[in-house]
Amino acid sequence: MKETDREAVATAVQRVAGMLQRPDQLDKVEQYRRREARKKASVEARLKAAIQSQLDGVRTGLSQLHNALKDVGDIQRSLADVSKDWRRSINTIESLRDVKDAVVQHSQLAAAVENLKNIFSVPEIVRETQDLIEQGALLQAHRKLMDLECSRDGLMYEQYRMDSGNTRDMTLIHSYFGSTQGLSDELAKQLWMVLQRSLVTVRRDPTLLVSVVRIIEREEKIDRRILDRKKQTSFVPPGRPKNWKEKMFAILERTVTTRIEGTQADTRESDKMWLVRHLEIIRKYVLDDLIVAKNLMVQCFPPHYEIFKNLLNMYHQALSTRMQELASEDLEANEIVSLLTWVLNTYTSVEMMGNVELAPEVDVGTLEPLLSPHVVSELLDTYMSTLTSNIIAWLRKALETDKKDWAKETEPEADQDGYYQTTLPAIVFQMFEQNLQVAAQISEDLKTKVLVLCLQQMNSFLSRYKEEAQLYREEHLRDRQRPHCYVQYMIAIVNNCQTFKESIVSLKRKYLKNEEEGVSLSQPHMDGVLDAIAKEGCGGLLEEVFLDLEQHLNELMTKKWLLGSNAVDIICVTVEDYFNDFAKIKKPYKKRMTAEAHRRVVVEYLRAVMQKRISFRSPEERKEGAEKMVREAEQLRFLFRKLASGFGEDADGHCDTIVAVAEVIKLTDPSLLYLEVSTLVSKYPDIREDHIGALLAMRGDASRDMKQTIIETLEQGATQTSPSYVPLFRDIAVPSLNVAKLLK
Repeated sequence: MKETDREAVATAVQRVAGMLQRPDQLDKVEQYRRREARKKASVEARLKAAIQSQLDGVRTGLSQLHNALKDVGDIQRSLADVSKDWRRSINTIESLRDVKDAVVQHSQLAAAVENLKNIFSVPEIVRETQDLIEQGALLQAHRKLMDLECSRDGLMYEQYRMDSGNTRDMTLIHSYFGSTQGLSDELAKQLWMVLQRSLVTVRRDPTLLVSVVRIIEREEKIDRRILDRKKQTSFVPPGRPKNWKEKMFAILERTVTTRIEGTQADTRESDKMWLVRHLEIIRKYVLDDLIVAKNLMVQCFPPHYEIFKNLLNMYHQALSTRMQELASEDLEANEIVSLLTWVLNTYTSVEMMGNVELAPEVDVGTLEPLLSPHVVSELLDTYMSTLTSNIIAWLRKALETDKKDWAKETEPEADQDGYYQTTLPAIVFQMFEQNLQVAAQISEDLKTKVLVLCLQQMNSFLSRYKEEAQLYREEHLRDRQRPHCYVQYMIAIVNNCQTFKESIVSLKRKYLKNEEEGVSLSQPHMDGVLDAIAKEGCGGLLEEVFLDLEQHLNELMTKKWLLGSNAVDIICVTVEDYFNDFAKIKKPYKKRMTAEAHRRVVVEYLRAVMQKRISFRSPEERKEGAEKMVREAEQLRFLFRKLASGFGEDADGHCDTIVAVAEVIKLTDPSLLYLEVSTLVSKYPDIREDHIGALLAMRGDASRDMKQTIIETLEQGATQTSPSYVPLFRDIAVPSLNVAKLLK
């Protein structure tokens, strides 16, 4: 208390100090005193009221405890009186045991009397129930069956209660009601038949399906009631539990499986498209069935049956099993594609499970795959292996067919631009397109793999194509009269190379979104092979030209030529005639071919100069020969300008070489020969000393010392080759005999 008083005084001092901090507040001391007095009176009043309330509560509690004590005493006395009465009445209870047994027997007899009518009418009820089942009145039949089972089960239960060990009476009751189980089985058969046709029944007579579901639901309730009673009495009537709901789902599952398996109407032997037809029938049946189940069957079943969800799972499982069976068969490549396309794409598309009529109950994102990734991988491996073999065979057959065309007596067809071509590129890339389109239906990954495969096989095919083109050329060289249209078909082979190039680029652009390293690396190699084929083809065509020009080229730089041969006229006419046919060659190759023909004609002309077929004996002859060379160079220049007019190329460079050589021959002052020759060598760095020797020998007026001096001097001078320079003299050989004579 002292501590409390001290705390109260300290608090009061603190409050007073807070009130009297300024001198002017001393005037309000009386006001502060009255306010604190009022607060004190208020607190004391509340404290008194609280204490009074607590005292009233204690007084009430004490009164109730006193009353409870009196009640406990009364109860003790009453219990003592009851105990005395119970001890006195034990003998009386024992004397009533016979009455108790009589009551039990009476209840059993009362139950028997109550069921006598049903017992005596069992045969009649059995007949009526059988008739109702045969008439299809399933609800009425089930009602009577329930009455029979109720009578049987009631009697057996009473017998079980009275004497559970008396099997003879139980057997007698069971035998008397023996037809009941047969009726139950017969009714069940009718129910299962309706359920097997439930998708048809729900459209024609939904009431019948509802009746079946009601019967099953009744039996489920009876099963639950009997199982609950079993926990108390251990008694279970014969044939229980029936579990008809479980059997119903089993029947539906077997029905779904049978429906899926029964859609295969054809075999591979009777119809090549058997699998496509089979899968399409499955798609249509499953979609129609699920739509009917969603819109109609759910109205015939209680919600807790979740009939649509269960049917969806049944169809999915049945389809998965069927797809596994199909995948295990020895399928052909096109059948594998059909199966995988259906499994991976069609199944989840709007044509089937993604159909708007099944939404939102069916979510394709939650459906498990019909085939496991392992099975899909095995099918894809088999498909790729088969496709590889097929592509190799198709390419070989296409090439054989094309080779037969090369021997035809008629010219090959021309495209819309007038260029010769064969059907080979179209056939090859049509085949590639078809396989890529098929692969694209399955997956992007398979499409890329098939594209890589096609390009790989294209590489091998082009090597064979190159070999066959070489053999075709060699066969023609053995007999130039055969084949009749060799030139035209060789032009078509060259053009095919350009078509192959364009088709490869188009194929990759169309079917490859991202240029992958493995695919992109194959393009340069194929381009190289195609360029090699085209180069050899163009070479073969030019060889054909120069075989016809050989006789006239041999006339150049001879006495006959000097006296007025028209060899160059014939050469120009022949080349122009051939190039009229070569107009059917596509531009990239024709451009190169024209440039090569120009170079080779000039080289052959220069080779004739270096052959020392003629040696001029006078300045007049040299002048005449040089002027003729210049005129012929202009003829050739005009010809190749005409042939190259569509390419924008400079066709003058090579012919200038003939003019330059003519200038050396035309020179009248031998002392200037060194200067003229050095100018020639500076223009044409690939010219050799034997070429210079042959050229001086053709002039016929250079002494041995002069020739030796010019050659030795030029050897000491360094010449630099221009990057754009096209060598002409490099391929020209000078007969050694002529050089030996020159040095002598």
